[in-house]
Formats: sequence, structure tokens, C-alpha cells
Amino acid sequence: MRTEVKSLRAPEPSAAELSAEAERLFAAGLADLGYTEQDIERCAKLTWKINRLKAERRAVIPAHVYQRAEIIHGVADFIGDSYRLAKLCAVAESRSIVFCGVRFMAETAKILNPDKEVWLPAVEAGCSLSESITAADVRRIKALHPGAPVATYINTSAEIKAESDVIVTSANAATILRKLFSRHPKVIFLPDEMMGLNLAKALGKEPGREIIIWKGRCIVHDNFDSQSVALYRKMYPGVKILAHAECSPELVSMVDFVGGTGDMMNYVAKSSASSYMLVTECGLGDLARTRFPEKRFVPMCRLCPYMKATGLEGILGVLERPAAPQRIDLPPELCEKARRPIERMFELAEDGVKS
Repeated sequence: MRTEVKSLRAPEPSAAELSAEAERLFAAGLADLGYTEQDIERCAKLTWKINRLKAERRAVIPAHVYQRAEIIHGVADFIGDSYRLAKLCAVAESRSIVFCGVRFMAETAKILNPDKEVWLPAVEAGCSLSESITAADVRRIKALHPGAPVATYINTSAEIKAESDVIVTSANAATILRKLFSRHPKVIFLPDEMMGLNLAKALGKEPGREIIIWKGRCIVHDNFDSQSVALYRKMYPGVKILAHAECSPELVSMVDFVGGTGDMMNYVAKSSASSYMLVTECGLGDLARTRFPEKRFVPMCRLCPYMKATGLEGILGVLERPAAPQRIDLPPELCEKARRPIERMFELAEDGVKS
């Protein structure tokens, strides 16, 4: 039986505590991202309270790399892309999870932790890819292509995952699809059209015949164009251009590297180049600037309204006064059915895919 969560009230930090917290945020690099002294002081009061209540609630706060910098550097216990967060949530030692991301990510955390409370501070944090397809759509596609395994991008709801054979992320999709194609002549890939086309090209498979692709798109990556990439090439000679796998095949063909956010950060860490352009959501560029202050990052990004829906105030609100709409509730049978393709992903991705 689900129990109601009591309200808590965070104490006010002392002047010394507030000053120390502000210094911590400053040292994390917020000032380098354009935060003013007043911004940092405002954030410090909230992050101090959140971290105090987080301990009292025995909660863990995972944050996607697209989240606001004050969340990533102020309150997150671990950060990463969808694959890394899924793995870490599966082994998180906590009573509850306050997920700083979008709904499908919080649902994935609940699927992997059915006995824990999972909270999503911003109930409006959806995803255009997740909302592009329904479970009924998946069943119709499966009926049209009997015997073809369904590889589903993690950016989907629990209901879609439950209809799938294996979940994939941008970090491991190519590895997993290669294994599927070694046993099947045809694979269904859902729901990202651009990633599906990029995978088809990388694997030498014919779209529509060997790889069946849905027509969902990310509202962030669908707004990047190849003409802008060509222009930036001329403006910044020698810049290394990295693009997310959700970008169009035309754009991907023009860049130096394509992959997920974790792959992109690993590339920057290992590369000796001095300047980079990250063709993805702005949060990754902010994180890269704080992690690699010696390197230059050319701004070319788009904001995701869903990822930026979460703020410190909302996180504090969940910890102080949790509201029913913020709780992620999934039927046990749905969790069980959706967990299988996620666990299958972990099994098939063991060949050295990191994020």
C-alpha cells in the first residue's frame, strides 16, 4: 500500500553556511557560464536547502546532462546520458529518487526501482520523441512485420518499452542492432526517424526493407541544419564538430564525430584539438565548458523546453511538499514487462559501450 509522504520544511542557512555554499558553486564554474554574483547567491540558498532535505529524505538526485548548470553542479548526485542514468538508477541506494530530466527518464527509474518512490519535479517535462508514438502504433507495426525484433530508443514511455524486445540508447544502438541483424533479416527501430536513418547508413541496411523506421523526431535536433554547419566550418577553421545521432543524415555526414552525449564528452576528453562545436542541446556545452576550461567551445546549440522545465524551486518543492502529480506511479505488471527489454539492453551492450 502506498503511504503518504509527510511535508518537511528546510531550515534557513546561516550567513556562514550561505557564503560557503556560494563559494562552492562559484568554484564549480557557474560564473564562467554567465551567472552573476546575485544569481549564485540565489542558487546557493536553494541548493543548501535541497541538499539538507535530500539527506533527510534519503533521496538521490540523478540529472541528465541537459539540465540547468545550477542543478548539475548544485544538487545532482550523479549526471549522465540516458544509458548512464538508467544503469546508476538500477543500483541506487536510496529510499526515493528525485529525477531531474523528463518523464520517460523518471519512468525508467521507476521501472528499475519499483519499490522506491520516484518523483519528477516538473510534471510538464515531456519529450517530442516519446509523444510521437503509442503502444497501439507499436502493435500495428509488429503485426505488419511478424518476426522482426523491435529495438526501441530509450526516449519512450513505459507503455512503448513494454511492447519492445530491446531498448537502445544513442550510445549503444549500433552495437545492439548489429547483434540483432546477425540473427534477423529485418529489425524494427522506433521512434526516432533521424537516428534510424543514421543507423541504417552506418550498418549498410536499407530503410523500409531491412530496417523499419518510425517518423518521430526530436524538437531540438530537428532544428539544426547542414547549411549552418558549413558556415561554421568557414568561420572557425580547425574546429572539431560533434553532432548528436538524432540530427539529420545530411548534417551527420558533414561532422567529425556523431554519437550520444556521453560519446561526445569522451571524444572531447581524448582529443588534442583546441576548439569544438557541439551540435546538441545547450546543457552539454555548459557542462563541457566547466569540465574542460582549457578548451574552446563554439556556441551552436538549441534549448530543450522540456529539459529546462526543471528548476531548483521545483526540486525543493518536491522535497518539502511532494504533490501527487509529481509521483511516478506505474502498475507492477507494466514495470515488469517494461523491465525485460531494458535488462536485455544491458546484456547486449556489454561489449564495451560506455557513456
